Amino acid sequence: MKKILSFLIAVLFNAVVGVCLAGAVGVDPVVGILGAEAIASVPAFFPSSIMHAGGIAYAGVLREVWTGEMVKKLREGFQATWLDGIPDASSVVENDVIHLVDVGVDPDVLVNNTTYPIAVQALEDGDISISLDKFQSKATPITDDELYAISYDKMARVKEAHGNAISDKKFAKAAHAIASSTYKVATTGSPDTNTGRKKLTIADILAVKAQMDKLHVPVTGRRLVLTSDHVNDLLAISESFTRQYNLDTVNGRCARLFGFDIYEYAECPVFDASGAKQTLGTAESGNKFQASFAFYADRVFKASGSTKMYFSEAKTDPLNQRNLINFRHYFIAMNKKNDASVTLYNGYTSDAVPTITGDQVIEVPATAGNNNRTYATSNGAAITASSDADWLTPTVGAGNKVTFARQAYAHAESGDDPRIANVTLAIEGTSASLTVQVKQAMAVS
Repeated sequence: MKKILSFLIAVLFNAVVGVCLAGAVGVDPVVGILGAEAIASVPAFFPSSIMHAGGIAYAGVLREVWTGEMVKKLREGFQATWLDGIPDASSVVENDVIHLVDVGVDPDVLVNNTTYPIAVQALEDGDISISLDKFQSKATPITDDELYAISYDKMARVKEAHGNAISDKKFAKAAHAIASSTYKVATTGSPDTNTGRKKLTIADILAVKAQMDKLHVPVTGRRLVLTSDHVNDLLAISESFTRQYNLDTVNGRCARLFGFDIYEYAECPVFDASGAKQTLGTAESGNKFQASFAFYADRVFKASGSTKMYFSEAKTDPLNQRNLINFRHYFIAMNKKNDASVTLYNGYTSDAVPTITGDQVIEVPATAGNNNRTYATSNGAAITASSDADWLTPTVGAGNKVTFARQAYAHAESGDDPRIANVTLAIEGTSASLTVQVKQAMAVS
């Protein structure tokens, strides 16, 4: 009875899938149903262990459907974002590799030419092949009960989670690639009293515009992707920008200013105060902050490659008895030419950053116990403390009194050198920090 019920459920699922596919391509639903049942009955499409006696595949591993849903999700991720409408070169991707000459590198144009034959021009960088970036999601466990219940909700949740995770990484990688390391403008506003970051001004945006004008970038199609800090800077100084921001914040697009379509993005690449781009994934710290960037849409391209679903069965995992599903997707977005973008990075002054003062070297005996020190901050703020050694635990009390609690350090034959712990004191929400070195002598034998 159980097998019969499973068979009927599987047939029903495949029928529903067939109707959906038939509607998408405009054929008779009956044809779609018969086609889905025929495909599902072919073992080559599915692992043999997930085929039941009736030969119909369970819905949880109908890979064409899962993969198709993921591809649709990833395509939808571009809509109304700063990558939406950028030339798509996916059609010329072969084996997840693309050639620069195929993405629309522009040749010179002759005006009123009278000389024939027309000269042959080898397009610069035309012979360079570029491998698309590979994005792989970590596997999600799905129980047998969830997998064989043929739950559309489960497919939707997995697709949503993996699609969002891959899209987030794609956008961060694209922003890092598009932001120019050559053409740059530094912010010049008043320094933030917590971080020393110079705030964005209207004049800074005009400087970016002037830079793009010098690069002969067409006026139509310019985009400016701002960090959250830069958006907040503009909201504080520009009533016009504030009005536009409040009217149009759908999916990150917030305004139009000086010929730029302006977007807000939370994962812009990090540049230091000299204008040097940091590696992908670098966190903000010290004089390193997220940078905004402007680009001309038609001098940038994106391309998607293959998308593949991976599935392992619970029967191959006797300890955990769980199925695992994840996805691999290929994608790239980058400039066609070096003059496609201008980066707007943050100027910096350390004079504005608050300071922490107090003892920076503390020597303690080999016995267990506590040592207390009081630290002062230039802005009166409270501090935090963390240790890089498990034998020393710092805690912060009232008035920034720090208690350094130590464990005993017994004698060992390997030597009698003191051990050292580094304690980092910091003011939350700022780049202020102070490293305190604690040295503990070894006990005498």
